[in-house]
Amino acid sequence: ATSTATSTISPAPLVLLHGYANGSLYFYRNLMGLSHHFGSIYALDMLGWGLSSRPKFDLLIADNDNANDDDDDGKISMKTKRKVTSAESFFVESLESWRKHHNLPKLTLAGHSMGGYLSVAYAERYPQHVERLILLSPVGVPEQKEEDASRINSLPFHIRAMFKTFRYLFSQGVTPGSFLRSLPYSKSKGMVDGYILRRLPAISCPEEREHLGEYLYQNSMMPGSGEYCLGEILTPGAFAKIPLANRIPNIKTDNEDGLEVHMIYGERDWMDWTGAIEAQRSCYEKRMEWESSQDQIKQENKRQSATQLDQQTDSGAASSDTTTTSNIPPPRIFVHGVKDASHLLMLDNYQEFNAALIIAAGGEAKLPSNMPRPIEFVCDEVARSTSYSSRSKRDVVGEEEAYNFFRGGLKFNKGRKQMAGKDDTGLEEKKVDEQLS
Repeated sequence: ATSTATSTISPAPLVLLHGYANGSLYFYRNLMGLSHHFGSIYALDMLGWGLSSRPKFDLLIADNDNANDDDDDGKISMKTKRKVTSAESFFVESLESWRKHHNLPKLTLAGHSMGGYLSVAYAERYPQHVERLILLSPVGVPEQKEEDASRINSLPFHIRAMFKTFRYLFSQGVTPGSFLRSLPYSKSKGMVDGYILRRLPAISCPEEREHLGEYLYQNSMMPGSGEYCLGEILTPGAFAKIPLANRIPNIKTDNEDGLEVHMIYGERDWMDWTGAIEAQRSCYEKRMEWESSQDQIKQENKRQSATQLDQQTDSGAASSDTTTTSNIPPPRIFVHGVKDASHLLMLDNYQEFNAALIIAAGGEAKLPSNMPRPIEFVCDEVARSTSYSSRSKRDVVGEEEAYNFFRGGLKFNKGRKQMAGKDDTGLEEKKVDEQLS
């Protein structure tokens, strides 16, 4: 789906990538409102989903099945890296082919859930074509920690049983789509309709709910293709095998101030928003180191220029080759929260979601005064910094307020929870149950 408008906030078109097992239609509540603020909008069906072609996915990873499993950095094996890279290439290279076909030099790339994960993979490989990166409740941001296993073990028996069943099916390569296709029509259609009813209470119109359920059902019934990336990219707990929190800070771009990354989550999101705060903290620390190194370089250049003119010339020629690497600062990360929304925030609260996207693309000044705005959160280090400036006129709030807003997410900081004096056990169960369903 495409849309164009006469008023634009960015020369780069907005490209929307859907989440796992979804399609471009999931942005149907957003396109009309966004079209007033973006010159061009493309909502794509990624390869292997929606109405895009559905090639056989496993052919793309078969060549790496016998890769060496040596552990090259103490955490992630080379075999895992190769398999993940091959799985990502299925989507990244098809997106790049689409970009070339449409002759688009730059993209404002916005991806939801798995689409957010793949947007990062694209930005890593083709940073020169990404003007801004907007991650909409992205999967795979935080690292998996030991306490995540103990968190599952502390849940009630029926939740643990559901998770163990899910983990077994996951290990056997069973996807949600392949499971649905194995069931009779009445069962599979009933499960999809029940999913829409449970996960999207904001859609109260029966006819709208019926059409969305039919769309999701037909999408799932088509031959499996892109859906088989699941086990190659993620673990059964929806953690990335190569977490984005460690990848985003290293994305290099030709933007003078570094890549601008916006991460947007719903208030009741089951995705772990704390990974975004950790990524922001990492990028901030890297930028501080980078700024310090740039000051040292400037002082050294000044010292050299004071000695001999020929040394200055030689130094300038030698340093020109490093302009596109060491002279590019790490990304800047902005974290936003959309009220009254869960993981499917584009459908739960489409007005505030649209506002968040427009703000992320630099268009807040053109928003109507009565349009609801998201909340912007920053890590404590950024909150204390005098050099940080928000891209908005709104106040930003720190980590403590973020914990209160998101109600703890999937993971809890025990000290903060005790300090707040809240018992979030029921909420934790509800979020895990939502994730499994």
